[in-house]
Amino acid sequence: MSILTHYFDTKHNTAPFSQIKIEDYFPAFQEAISLAKAEIDAIVNNPEAPTFQNTIEAMDFSGDVLDRLSSIFFNLNSAETNDEMQKIAQEVSPLLSEFGNDIRLNADLFARVKTVYEQKDALNLSTEQATLLDKKYKSFSRNGANLSEDKKNQLREIDKELSKLSLQFGENVLAETNAFEMHLTDEKDLAGLPEGTVEAARSLAKAQEKEGWIFTLDHPSYLPFMTYADNRELRKKMAIAFGARSFQNNEFNNEEIVLKIVKLRQQRANLLGYKTHAHFVLEERMAESPEKVMAFENDLLAKAKPAALKEFKQLTAFAKELDGIEQLEKWDGAYYSEKLKQQLFNLDDEKLKPYFQLEKVLKGAFTIAGKLFGLTFTEVFDIEKYHEEVMTYEVTDENNNLISIFYADFFPRKGKRNGAWMTSFKSQYVKDGQNERPHISNVCNFTKPTETKPSLLTFNEVTTLFHEFGHGLHGMLANTTYPSLSGTSVYWDFVELPSQVMENWCYEPEALALFATHYQTGEVIPQEYVEKIKESASFQEGLATLRQLSFGLLDMAWHGQDPSSITDLKVFETEQFKNTQLYPDVAENAMSTAFSHIFQGGYSSGYYSYKWAEVLDADAFEYFKENGIFNKEIATKFKENVLSKGGTEHPMTLYKRFRGQEPKPDALLKRAGLI
Repeated sequence: MSILTHYFDTKHNTAPFSQIKIEDYFPAFQEAISLAKAEIDAIVNNPEAPTFQNTIEAMDFSGDVLDRLSSIFFNLNSAETNDEMQKIAQEVSPLLSEFGNDIRLNADLFARVKTVYEQKDALNLSTEQATLLDKKYKSFSRNGANLSEDKKNQLREIDKELSKLSLQFGENVLAETNAFEMHLTDEKDLAGLPEGTVEAARSLAKAQEKEGWIFTLDHPSYLPFMTYADNRELRKKMAIAFGARSFQNNEFNNEEIVLKIVKLRQQRANLLGYKTHAHFVLEERMAESPEKVMAFENDLLAKAKPAALKEFKQLTAFAKELDGIEQLEKWDGAYYSEKLKQQLFNLDDEKLKPYFQLEKVLKGAFTIAGKLFGLTFTEVFDIEKYHEEVMTYEVTDENNNLISIFYADFFPRKGKRNGAWMTSFKSQYVKDGQNERPHISNVCNFTKPTETKPSLLTFNEVTTLFHEFGHGLHGMLANTTYPSLSGTSVYWDFVELPSQVMENWCYEPEALALFATHYQTGEVIPQEYVEKIKESASFQEGLATLRQLSFGLLDMAWHGQDPSSITDLKVFETEQFKNTQLYPDVAENAMSTAFSHIFQGGYSSGYYSYKWAEVLDADAFEYFKENGIFNKEIATKFKENVLSKGGTEHPMTLYKRFRGQEPKPDALLKRAGLI
């Protein structure tokens, strides 16, 4: 028996990373799948009549060994991967997809679920139990349980193919991101770049035993280069390389993969009786339908576009006046925006960074969680880590009960994908009277400390840390009976509320005073900087909104209509961007070939949810602002009705219970300076 397939004899049952060998994974998956199958067989073959307990509840608690193994393996495949792990992921994914289908297409199991479902009104179930029953029934009906045998087989083939394609998509993007580097040897080319960025580029070159400086497409290298480098030709080179990822004539090209994915998703939706993939997905979202999403996005577009055009005109005039630039290109946007922002607010990241030392910002997030939700974070050194840079914490409440284990992993490295995310190594649930507490992880890619400086964050990175920490709190404070309804297992367009609402504290003087102190002098961030952060928060909000909407509309274009006639990815994409495009198109670039959110992550037909959740978060924070940003009573309402409830009830019901009313977009439009 593998170490990976039984209870871990470790502190708090945490993952024993040091004892796991890569070659253990595949056999462990095989074993865990057969254990899970046996548990399902036991439910199907139970001679007793189907009940909520022996069928629905038993199903939800089945497969926990497999769930635990999958979360460990796939978390590491994102944060600490290598060729061997990626190969195992390719081998394991079809097995898991096959197993998922074995359950969803198991006619005898569905018959038991259906029997319970049909008696639901007579069963006297709690709200959480009723939700679980509804979800279990839908997980069958929405995934083909009512189909004929031959159609079920078709569905299996589609799912297997889709799981392989999305993995391949992600690996291609990672390979392309890693393949590019810009090696500079002339100091003149560094003009405009912040000292920290130059130092990081120097370290990278040193690590490769090269002279000079190396810049890459990883965000901590790419974004500062695009924002500050005076050399326009080099910015162009970087921007084109970034935009050309998986859109080049090589083995990592994703054009065919994207077209295959969207067509297979459409086929799958049709098989299940839905008009499009978006109709299928949105049935289980707050937004409910593609029509509602389009109305929401177009309404916002109508409000944001005039502001965006005005801002673009201002930026164009500014670049012309400053450097005689006749036509703003994509590689000019961040650079001149930053210059204009400095001129208007006399504020730049370099001025702010000394006040945002990573350790202090993290501690600030902990302090705020303490004030709001009564949590204490204590760093511990007797829990295993998967990499030496990871930090581990025990999270406790006012009565010193263990609430969660928290892993924090903050720096880029070769085996880690770009971006920032929250995940869990173990879910929360209640079984046999025991409240099993969750193991939550935040993974980011912040600037590493150098020989002379600690890790200093840009303000954008500060809000990213708070964002992921908000997801983290949603996981940590989970308090439900059933694992599948716990923590962030909520409607996708509700999941960003806890994360986005936390970002608001980064703009409040009372909160900043807790952690924004100069890393050398200890001086608290000056009030004028705080004012400027707030003022500049809505700087170019029209442009930012237009950009977000363009991604959301592209997502809906791929998934909200029949894609079978699309033959050319670039032509299709260009057509979709017409209404939101401000910069000239770059022929050698495409967005979709590296749009990992919708082709690798779970955001297909869901990209709109960032904006949707912004409406919720602005409305929710307004409630705090009216009553004090550390108001314990409102924080408790938020904890009890949103953070702890997971997916046990419809999100709008939970939101209204917290807020007393439905959310209105006015708070968002006001915050963004659009009204």
